[in-house]
Amino acid sequence: MFYIFWFLIGFGLTVTGGVTIISYMNLLPAGVSWLEFFNFIMFRIECYFFPLGIVIMLFVLYRYPNKF
Repeated sequence: MFYIFWFLIGFGLTVTGGVTIISYMNLLPAGVSWLEFFNFIMFRIECYFFPLGIVIMLFVLYRYPNKF
């Protein structure tokens, strides 16, 4: 149960960060360059949820006990 809880936390963080990054991509048609876009999301705390969630999910998948 412990592993499932942490996997779902990681999944939620990944979805939150990914949706935020995609929503910030709406700045690109407004004339923001890719360099300015990456500079903008680099300082947004909610964009750090995406890599943090992936790391949590990978850690849980690596540590999950296999019983074959």
